[in-house]
Amino acid sequence: MRTECSALGKFDTILLTRTLGRLILWTVLTIGGCALWSARSFGQTEGQAAGKTETKPEPGKAGSSVQPSGPATTAEPQGKSAKTSSYVVAPLPTSSPAVGTGLVPVLGYIFRLNKKDKISPPSAIGAVGFFTNNGSRGLAFGAQLFFKEDRYRLMTAWARGNVNYDIYGSGRTEAIGLPLKQKGQIFFAEFQRRLGWKFFLGPRFTQGNSVLSLRQGEDSDVTIPPDIGLKTNLTAVGLRLSRDTSPNRFYPTRGSYINFTSDFFSEGLGSKYSFQRYRATYTKYWELNKDQVLAYNGHFCATGGQPPFYANCIYGTNNQLRGYTAGKYFTRYLVATQLEFRQVLPKGFGAVAFGGLGEAIPGGTQLYGSRKFLPAGGAGLRYQLSRKYHVNLRADYAVGRDDHAFILGIGEAF
Repeated sequence: MRTECSALGKFDTILLTRTLGRLILWTVLTIGGCALWSARSFGQTEGQAAGKTETKPEPGKAGSSVQPSGPATTAEPQGKSAKTSSYVVAPLPTSSPAVGTGLVPVLGYIFRLNKKDKISPPSAIGAVGFFTNNGSRGLAFGAQLFFKEDRYRLMTAWARGNVNYDIYGSGRTEAIGLPLKQKGQIFFAEFQRRLGWKFFLGPRFTQGNSVLSLRQGEDSDVTIPPDIGLKTNLTAVGLRLSRDTSPNRFYPTRGSYINFTSDFFSEGLGSKYSFQRYRATYTKYWELNKDQVLAYNGHFCATGGQPPFYANCIYGTNNQLRGYTAGKYFTRYLVATQLEFRQVLPKGFGAVAFGGLGEAIPGGTQLYGSRKFLPAGGAGLRYQLSRKYHVNLRADYAVGRDDHAFILGIGEAF
Protein backbone atom coordinates (compact mmCIF):
# COMPACT_ATOMS: atom_id res chain seq x y z
CA MET A 1 0.00 0.00 0.00
CA ARG A 2 0.98 3.55 0.16
CA THR A 3 2.75 3.83 3.40
CA GLU A 4 5.53 1.97 5.08
CA CYS A 5 3.25 1.29 7.92
CA SER A 6 5.07 -1.98 8.09
CA ALA A 7 2.86 -2.52 10.98
CA LEU A 8 0.38 0.17 11.27
CA GLY A 9 -1.80 0.15 8.22
CA LYS A 10 -5.06 -1.13 6.79
CA PHE A 11 -8.18 -2.53 8.43
CA ASP A 12 -9.47 -5.96 7.35
CA THR A 13 -11.48 -8.71 9.00
CA ILE A 14 -8.20 -10.02 10.34
CA LEU A 15 -6.11 -6.88 10.49
CA LEU A 16 -5.78 -3.16 10.68
CA THR A 17 -2.66 -2.11 9.28
CA ARG A 18 -1.45 6.21 4.93
CA THR A 19 -1.21 8.87 6.17
CA LEU A 20 0.80 11.25 7.74
CA GLY A 21 4.14 9.36 8.00
CA ARG A 22 6.67 11.51 9.81
CA LEU A 23 8.83 11.42 12.96
CA ILE A 24 7.12 12.40 16.23
CA LEU A 25 6.57 13.95 14.25
CA TRP A 26 8.34 11.14 12.51
CA THR A 27 7.04 8.37 14.75
CA VAL A 28 4.03 9.70 16.52
CA LEU A 29 2.88 11.14 13.22
CA THR A 30 3.63 7.85 11.53
CA ILE A 31 1.54 5.97 14.08
CA GLY A 32 -1.32 8.44 13.85
CA GLY A 33 -1.09 8.69 10.09
CA CYS A 34 -1.11 4.98 9.52
CA ALA A 35 -4.12 4.61 11.78
CA LEU A 36 -5.94 7.23 9.72
CA TRP A 37 -4.90 5.75 6.42
CA SER A 38 -5.89 2.32 7.62
CA ALA A 39 -9.42 3.53 8.21
CA ARG A 40 -9.46 5.27 4.85
CA SER A 41 -8.34 2.17 3.04
CA PHE A 42 -10.95 0.04 4.74
CA GLY A 43 -13.71 2.50 4.02
CA GLN A 44 -13.05 2.40 0.31
CA THR A 45 -12.76 -1.33 0.01
CA GLU A 46 -15.56 -3.27 1.64
CA GLY A 47 -17.81 -4.67 -1.03
CA GLN A 48 -15.35 -3.75 -3.79
CA ALA A 49 -12.60 -6.26 -3.23
CA ALA A 50 -12.16 -9.86 -4.30
CA GLY A 51 -13.85 -9.47 -7.64
CA LYS A 52 -16.97 -7.66 -6.47
CA THR A 53 -18.21 -5.21 -9.03
CA GLU A 54 -19.80 -1.83 -8.72
CA THR A 55 -23.56 -1.72 -9.25
CA LYS A 56 -25.47 1.33 -10.37
CA PRO A 57 -29.26 1.70 -10.37
CA GLU A 58 -30.58 2.32 -13.85
CA PRO A 59 -31.55 5.95 -14.48
CA GLY A 60 -35.20 6.67 -14.02
CA LYS A 61 -35.99 3.61 -11.91
CA ALA A 62 -37.44 3.89 -8.45
CA GLY A 63 -34.93 3.76 -5.66
CA SER A 64 -32.13 5.22 -7.70
CA SER A 65 -30.04 7.48 -5.50
CA VAL A 66 -26.83 7.71 -7.48
CA GLN A 67 -25.80 11.25 -8.19
CA PRO A 68 -24.00 12.02 -11.48
CA SER A 69 -20.97 13.52 -9.75
CA GLY A 70 -20.80 11.09 -6.83
CA PRO A 71 -19.09 7.76 -6.36
CA ALA A 72 -20.63 4.54 -7.61
CA THR A 73 -22.52 2.34 -5.21
CA THR A 74 -20.94 -0.88 -4.03
CA ALA A 75 -22.37 -4.37 -3.92
CA GLU A 76 -23.90 -5.24 -0.55
CA PRO A 77 -23.72 -8.64 1.16
CA GLN A 78 -26.88 -10.62 0.59
CA GLY A 79 -28.75 -13.17 2.70
CA LYS A 80 -29.70 -13.52 6.33
CA SER A 81 -26.12 -14.06 7.42
CA ALA A 82 -24.85 -10.89 5.76
CA LYS A 83 -23.15 -8.54 8.17
CA THR A 84 -22.54 -4.82 7.87
CA SER A 85 -20.07 -4.62 10.75
CA SER A 86 -16.86 -6.39 11.70
CA TYR A 87 -14.31 -6.45 14.51
CA VAL A 88 -10.57 -6.51 13.94
CA VAL A 89 -8.18 -8.02 16.47
CA ALA A 90 -4.62 -8.89 15.49
CA PRO A 91 -1.01 -8.74 16.68
CA LEU A 92 1.05 -7.74 13.63
CA PRO A 93 4.81 -8.07 13.21
CA THR A 94 6.88 -5.13 12.07
CA SER A 95 10.45 -4.84 10.84
CA SER A 96 12.07 -1.55 9.92
CA PRO A 97 15.75 -0.62 9.46
CA ALA A 98 15.05 2.63 11.27
CA VAL A 99 13.27 1.48 14.43
CA GLY A 100 13.95 -2.27 14.59
CA THR A 101 11.74 -5.32 14.92
CA GLY A 102 8.64 -5.55 17.03
CA LEU A 103 4.91 -6.03 17.30
CA VAL A 104 1.83 -3.94 16.56
CA PRO A 105 -1.31 -4.98 18.47
CA VAL A 106 -4.47 -3.89 16.64
CA LEU A 107 -8.12 -3.50 17.61
CA GLY A 108 -10.66 -2.16 15.13
CA TYR A 109 -14.38 -1.98 14.36
CA ILE A 110 -15.89 -1.46 10.91
CA PHE A 111 -19.53 -0.44 10.58
CA ARG A 112 -22.04 1.66 8.67
CA LEU A 113 -23.33 4.86 10.28
CA ASN A 114 -26.57 4.49 8.34
CA LYS A 115 -27.58 1.00 7.19
CA LYS A 116 -29.89 2.52 4.60
CA ASP A 117 -26.97 4.33 2.97
CA LYS A 118 -25.74 1.96 0.24
CA ILE A 119 -23.29 4.43 -1.30
CA SER A 120 -21.05 5.49 1.60
CA PRO A 121 -18.13 3.16 2.36
CA PRO A 122 -18.12 1.61 5.83
CA SER A 123 -16.85 3.78 8.67
CA ALA A 124 -14.08 2.55 10.94
CA ILE A 125 -12.61 3.18 14.37
CA GLY A 126 -9.53 1.56 15.81
CA ALA A 127 -6.60 1.48 18.20
CA VAL A 128 -3.01 0.59 17.34
CA GLY A 129 -0.07 -0.15 19.63
CA PHE A 130 3.59 -0.12 18.63
CA PHE A 131 6.77 -1.38 20.27
CA THR A 132 10.13 -2.57 18.91
CA ASN A 133 13.38 -3.99 20.22
CA ASN A 134 15.19 -0.62 20.03
CA GLY A 135 12.92 0.87 22.70
CA SER A 136 10.42 2.65 20.45
CA ARG A 137 6.86 2.66 21.81
CA GLY A 138 3.54 4.16 20.74
CA LEU A 139 -0.26 4.09 20.98
CA ALA A 140 -2.78 5.59 18.57
CA PHE A 141 -6.57 5.90 18.28
CA GLY A 142 -8.14 6.79 14.95
CA ALA A 143 -11.46 6.95 13.12
CA GLN A 144 -12.86 7.68 9.69
CA LEU A 145 -16.55 8.38 9.27
CA PHE A 146 -18.62 8.64 6.07
CA PHE A 147 -21.87 10.64 5.86
CA LYS A 148 -24.71 11.38 3.46
CA GLU A 149 -23.98 8.87 0.65
CA ASP A 150 -20.26 9.59 0.82
CA ARG A 151 -20.75 13.32 0.42
CA TYR A 152 -18.73 14.04 3.58
CA ARG A 153 -15.73 12.35 5.16
CA LEU A 154 -14.27 12.94 8.61
CA MET A 155 -10.91 11.59 9.82
CA THR A 156 -9.42 12.06 13.24
CA ALA A 157 -6.64 10.51 15.33
CA TRP A 158 -4.67 10.92 18.52
CA ALA A 159 -1.29 9.30 19.08
CA ARG A 160 1.38 9.28 21.75
CA GLY A 161 4.76 7.57 21.88
CA ASN A 162 8.51 7.71 21.59
CA VAL A 163 10.93 6.62 18.87
CA ASN A 164 14.65 5.92 18.96
CA TYR A 165 16.49 6.66 15.73
CA ASP A 166 19.74 8.02 14.30
CA ILE A 167 20.34 11.08 12.17
CA TYR A 168 23.31 11.54 9.87
CA GLY A 169 25.33 14.51 8.75
CA SER A 170 27.04 14.90 5.39
CA GLY A 171 30.51 14.13 4.07
CA ARG A 172 32.75 12.37 6.56
CA THR A 173 30.00 12.08 9.18
CA GLU A 174 27.64 10.06 7.01
CA ALA A 175 28.82 6.69 8.32
CA ILE A 176 28.16 7.51 11.99
CA GLY A 177 24.72 8.48 13.20
CA LEU A 178 23.73 10.68 16.11
CA PRO A 179 21.44 8.58 18.37
CA LEU A 180 18.28 10.44 19.35
CA LYS A 181 15.12 9.77 21.31
CA GLN A 182 11.97 11.71 20.52
CA LYS A 183 8.88 11.54 22.70
CA GLY A 184 5.60 13.30 22.07
CA GLN A 185 1.96 13.25 21.07
CA ILE A 186 -0.22 14.51 18.23
CA PHE A 187 -3.85 15.20 17.41
CA PHE A 188 -5.07 15.30 13.82
CA ALA A 189 -8.47 16.02 12.25
CA GLU A 190 -9.57 16.33 8.63
CA PHE A 191 -12.94 17.00 6.99
CA GLN A 192 -13.57 16.52 3.24
CA ARG A 193 -16.52 17.18 0.97
CA ARG A 194 -17.14 15.52 -2.38
CA LEU A 195 -16.86 17.92 -5.28
CA GLY A 196 -17.26 16.01 -8.54
CA TRP A 197 -15.41 13.47 -10.69
CA LYS A 198 -14.66 11.58 -7.44
CA PHE A 199 -12.56 14.45 -6.06
CA PHE A 200 -12.69 15.27 -2.35
CA LEU A 201 -11.48 18.52 -0.78
CA GLY A 202 -11.36 19.79 2.76
CA PRO A 203 -9.45 21.40 5.65
CA ARG A 204 -7.13 19.63 8.07
CA PHE A 205 -5.69 20.49 11.47
CA THR A 206 -2.59 19.15 13.23
CA GLN A 207 -1.40 19.87 16.75
CA GLY A 208 1.48 18.09 18.43
CA ASN A 209 4.43 18.42 20.76
CA SER A 210 7.65 16.49 21.34
CA VAL A 211 10.80 16.41 23.44
CA LEU A 212 14.11 15.54 21.78
CA SER A 213 17.00 14.01 23.74
CA LEU A 214 20.32 12.28 23.07
CA ARG A 215 20.72 8.54 23.57
CA GLN A 216 23.96 6.93 24.60
CA GLY A 217 25.79 5.54 21.58
CA GLU A 218 28.87 5.82 19.44
CA ASP A 219 30.82 9.04 19.36
CA SER A 220 29.70 11.22 16.48
CA ASP A 221 30.60 14.64 15.21
CA VAL A 222 27.17 15.14 13.65
CA THR A 223 25.88 18.58 14.60
CA ILE A 224 23.60 18.34 17.62
CA PRO A 225 20.16 19.68 16.70
CA PRO A 226 18.49 22.51 18.61
CA ASP A 227 15.61 21.85 21.02
CA ILE A 228 17.51 19.11 22.89
CA GLY A 229 15.65 18.66 26.19
CA LEU A 230 13.03 21.27 25.29
CA LYS A 231 9.33 20.76 24.61
CA THR A 232 8.50 21.84 21.07
CA ASN A 233 4.93 22.62 19.97
CA LEU A 234 3.91 22.40 16.33
CA THR A 235 0.45 23.49 15.12
CA ALA A 236 -0.80 23.63 11.53
CA VAL A 237 -3.87 24.13 9.38
CA GLY A 238 -3.99 22.81 5.83
CA LEU A 239 -5.91 21.25 2.96
CA ARG A 240 -6.22 17.84 1.32
CA LEU A 241 -7.34 17.15 -2.27
CA SER A 242 -7.71 13.51 -3.25
CA ARG A 243 -9.18 11.23 -5.91
CA ASP A 244 -9.21 7.44 -5.87
CA THR A 245 -10.60 5.28 -8.71
CA SER A 246 -9.09 1.90 -7.83
CA PRO A 247 -11.66 -0.82 -7.03
CA ASN A 248 -9.65 -2.41 -4.20
CA ARG A 249 -7.25 -0.35 -2.11
CA PHE A 250 -5.72 -3.45 -0.51
CA TYR A 251 -4.57 -4.85 -3.83
CA PRO A 252 -5.23 -2.33 -6.63
CA THR A 253 -5.30 -3.83 -10.12
CA ARG A 254 -6.48 -0.82 -12.11
CA GLY A 255 -7.40 2.82 -11.66
CA SER A 256 -5.36 5.59 -10.08
CA TYR A 257 -4.84 7.51 -6.86
CA ILE A 258 -4.13 11.25 -6.64
CA ASN A 259 -3.38 12.96 -3.35
CA PHE A 260 -2.17 16.47 -2.47
CA THR A 261 -1.75 17.89 1.03
CA SER A 262 -0.55 21.23 2.30
CA ASP A 263 0.15 22.09 5.94
CA PHE A 264 0.92 25.57 7.26
CA PHE A 265 2.63 25.74 10.66
CA SER A 266 2.55 29.18 12.25
CA GLU A 267 3.68 30.86 15.44
CA GLY A 268 0.34 32.64 15.39
CA LEU A 269 -1.31 29.24 15.97
CA GLY A 270 0.98 28.40 18.87
CA SER A 271 3.66 26.62 16.85
CA LYS A 272 7.29 27.15 17.81
CA TYR A 273 8.28 27.17 14.13
CA SER A 274 6.67 28.79 11.09
CA PHE A 275 6.99 26.72 7.92
CA GLN A 276 5.03 25.03 5.17
CA ARG A 277 4.97 21.44 3.94
CA TYR A 278 3.58 20.17 0.62
CA ARG A 279 3.18 16.57 -0.53
CA ALA A 280 1.86 15.21 -3.83
CA THR A 281 1.41 11.58 -4.87
CA TYR A 282 0.25 10.01 -8.12
CA THR A 283 -0.18 6.24 -8.41
CA LYS A 284 -1.39 4.32 -11.47
CA TYR A 285 -2.25 0.62 -11.84
CA TRP A 286 -2.47 -1.54 -14.98
CA GLU A 287 -3.95 -5.04 -14.98
CA LEU A 288 -1.80 -6.99 -17.45
CA ASN A 289 -3.85 -10.15 -16.90
CA LYS A 290 -5.73 -11.72 -13.98
CA ASP A 291 -2.48 -12.59 -12.18
CA GLN A 292 -0.19 -9.70 -13.16
CA VAL A 293 -0.27 -6.02 -12.25
CA LEU A 294 2.10 -3.17 -13.11
CA ALA A 295 2.07 -0.29 -10.61
CA TYR A 296 3.65 3.15 -10.93
CA ASN A 297 4.18 5.65 -8.12
CA GLY A 298 5.44 9.22 -8.20
CA HIS A 299 6.04 11.26 -5.06
CA PHE A 300 7.03 14.88 -4.46
CA CYS A 301 7.65 16.63 -1.14
CA ALA A 302 8.73 20.21 -0.39
CA THR A 303 9.09 22.36 2.71
CA GLY A 304 9.43 26.11 3.06
CA GLY A 305 10.20 28.50 5.88
CA GLN A 306 12.24 27.29 8.88
CA PRO A 307 11.09 23.78 9.87
CA PRO A 308 12.79 21.64 12.52
CA PHE A 309 14.89 18.91 10.89
CA TYR A 310 12.33 16.15 11.58
CA ALA A 311 9.55 18.06 9.80
CA ASN A 312 11.43 18.05 6.50
CA CYS A 313 10.95 15.48 3.74
CA ILE A 314 12.37 12.18 5.00
CA TYR A 315 13.48 9.29 2.84
CA GLY A 316 12.51 5.89 4.20
CA THR A 317 9.22 6.75 5.91
CA ASN A 318 6.67 6.50 3.10
CA ASN A 319 8.10 3.87 0.74
CA GLN A 320 9.13 6.58 -1.73
CA LEU A 321 12.05 4.29 -2.50
CA ARG A 322 12.76 1.20 -0.44
CA GLY A 323 16.38 0.48 0.43
CA TYR A 324 17.10 3.55 2.56
CA THR A 325 17.12 3.85 6.33
CA ALA A 326 14.92 6.63 7.64
CA GLY A 327 17.19 9.21 9.24
CA LYS A 328 19.85 9.30 6.54
CA TYR A 329 18.20 11.96 4.41
CA PHE A 330 16.24 14.86 5.91
CA THR A 331 15.83 17.20 2.97
CA ARG A 332 13.87 20.30 1.91
CA TYR A 333 12.85 18.70 -1.38
CA LEU A 334 12.31 15.08 -2.32
CA VAL A 335 11.39 13.55 -5.67
CA ALA A 336 10.92 9.82 -6.27
CA THR A 337 9.45 7.67 -9.03
CA GLN A 338 9.19 3.88 -9.16
CA LEU A 339 7.68 0.88 -10.92
CA GLU A 340 6.64 -2.44 -9.43
CA PHE A 341 5.65 -5.66 -11.19
CA ARG A 342 3.31 -7.89 -9.16
CA GLN A 343 2.70 -11.57 -9.88
CA VAL A 344 0.09 -13.73 -8.15
CA LEU A 345 1.31 -17.29 -7.53
CA PRO A 346 -0.60 -20.44 -6.50
CA LYS A 347 -1.50 -21.26 -2.89
CA GLY A 348 -1.91 -17.63 -1.87
CA PHE A 349 1.68 -16.64 -2.60
CA GLY A 350 2.94 -13.80 -4.76
CA ALA A 351 6.15 -12.15 -5.91
CA VAL A 352 7.18 -8.63 -6.89
CA ALA A 353 10.14 -6.88 -8.48
CA PHE A 354 10.62 -3.13 -8.22
CA GLY A 355 12.99 -0.31 -9.06
CA GLY A 356 13.07 3.45 -9.07
CA LEU A 357 14.97 6.71 -9.04
CA GLY A 358 14.86 9.61 -6.64
CA GLU A 359 16.72 12.68 -5.46
CA ALA A 360 17.14 14.36 -2.09
CA ILE A 361 17.76 18.10 -2.23
CA PRO A 362 18.57 19.91 1.04
CA GLY A 363 18.02 23.60 1.67
CA GLY A 364 20.85 26.11 1.88
CA THR A 365 20.87 26.30 5.69
CA GLN A 366 19.93 22.71 6.44
CA LEU A 367 22.04 20.99 9.11
CA TYR A 368 21.58 17.42 7.93
CA GLY A 369 21.72 15.54 4.66
CA SER A 370 23.26 16.36 1.31
CA ARG A 371 22.12 16.42 -2.30
CA LYS A 372 21.98 12.84 -3.49
CA PHE A 373 20.83 10.95 -6.56
CA LEU A 374 19.11 7.93 -5.01
CA PRO A 375 18.37 4.85 -7.13
CA ALA A 376 16.92 1.71 -5.57
CA GLY A 377 15.70 -1.73 -6.54
CA GLY A 378 14.74 -5.06 -5.10
CA ALA A 379 12.30 -7.93 -4.93
CA GLY A 380 9.84 -9.41 -2.49
CA LEU A 381 7.47 -12.21 -1.60
CA ARG A 382 3.79 -12.01 -0.68
CA TYR A 383 1.37 -14.24 1.18
CA GLN A 384 -2.38 -13.61 1.36
CA LEU A 385 -3.64 -13.04 4.87
CA SER A 386 -7.15 -12.36 3.58
CA ARG A 387 -8.34 -13.87 0.32
CA LYS A 388 -11.60 -11.95 0.49
CA TYR A 389 -9.85 -8.58 0.24
CA HIS A 390 -6.50 -9.84 -1.14
CA VAL A 391 -4.49 -8.41 1.72
CA ASN A 392 -0.87 -9.56 1.61
CA LEU A 393 1.87 -10.06 4.14
CA ARG A 394 4.79 -8.24 2.50
CA ALA A 395 8.48 -9.13 2.75
CA ASP A 396 10.81 -6.96 0.61
CA TYR A 397 14.56 -6.77 0.27
CA ALA A 398 15.80 -3.55 -1.32
CA VAL A 399 19.20 -2.09 -2.13
CA GLY A 400 19.86 1.65 -2.40
CA ARG A 401 22.85 3.77 -3.27
CA ASP A 402 24.63 3.32 0.04
CA ASP A 403 22.25 1.21 2.08
CA HIS A 404 19.99 -1.82 2.04
CA ALA A 405 16.87 -2.80 3.94
CA PHE A 406 14.61 -5.74 4.71
CA ILE A 407 11.03 -4.60 5.19
CA LEU A 408 8.22 -6.70 6.63
CA GLY A 409 4.76 -5.24 6.45
CA ILE A 410 1.06 -5.61 5.71
CA GLY A 411 -0.31 -4.62 2.31
CA GLU A 412 1.42 -3.35 -0.81
CA ALA A 413 4.07 -0.63 -0.70
CA PHE A 414 1.85 1.72 -2.75
